[in-house]
Amino acid sequence: MGRRKSGDVVNGWVCLDKPFELGSTDAVSRVRRLFNAQKAGHAGTLDPLASGILPIALGEATKTVPYLMEAQKVYRFTINWGVSTDSVDREGQIVARSDVRPSPEAVRAALPSFVGEIDQTPPRFSAIKVDGQRAYDLAREGAEFELASRRVTIHEAAVTATPDADHVELTIRTGKGVYVRSLARDLAIMLGAEGHVSALRREAVGPFSTQNAVTLDILADLVHRNAALEGLLPVATALDDIPELAVTDQDAFSLRQGRPIVLLPRQVETLKGRLADGSRTVSVFQGQTLVALGQLRAGRLEPDRIFNL
Repeated sequence: MGRRKSGDVVNGWVCLDKPFELGSTDAVSRVRRLFNAQKAGHAGTLDPLASGILPIALGEATKTVPYLMEAQKVYRFTINWGVSTDSVDREGQIVARSDVRPSPEAVRAALPSFVGEIDQTPPRFSAIKVDGQRAYDLAREGAEFELASRRVTIHEAAVTATPDADHVELTIRTGKGVYVRSLARDLAIMLGAEGHVSALRREAVGPFSTQNAVTLDILADLVHRNAALEGLLPVATALDDIPELAVTDQDAFSLRQGRPIVLLPRQVETLKGRLADGSRTVSVFQGQTLVALGQLRAGRLEPDRIFNL
């Protein structure tokens, strides 16, 4: 007999507005304890020095995490001119100083060079592994190593505030894998200045944003009032941009058994018209209940993730 899992069966997403100085893993642990949930995970690490949106999956929602990892993200951050640090944030050691203070107009003129598909080298203080070790550990040890550049996409970038000559606030909308600190570093280099990220906030991850976010204090209050489920979003929230297919009770039963179902020609054509380029993934619903995620192939839907909801 299998070992019984501890905790309650809780399925859904928490759109957490993570506070400054709290790590992502600690945030997940706190949310899991508040809900007494059996299983939890998160979609996209957010550094302790950053605040903002950290989507946390509970129970069956953890099966949708890989799909949310592909979602676009929105960041708002401040560059502090005049000082560069080895970590490109305010906790690093100072490595250079400069009296250059780029004007807002100069920053705006430089931003188009960073929009679109670009090659970006991750910061040395990052979680990327180099020969089995984290880059930030090697950097702290003073080891010499190189990180390869990678192709990333920044969809939009704009100056959103200029509080004083020493600071500029930017807001960007990105694809996966973009490092805000790398953008700040490269922008400073282009402008002949020194600078580091002094404040960073993630404002959206796909359908999760500040509009549907909750804080740890709000969750704690809901738990105290026995209303914790009010802080949950549906499991399917992470599948916002995946086409939906409504099925009969019989087809739902077949999918839950791991068997493919045959679709009508009109269903196939409708789904093909809504699928993103190169994608075959479809979300399947029985009424309002998410049943499965499947692949559309040769007029059939083949299940690859089943949900127990």
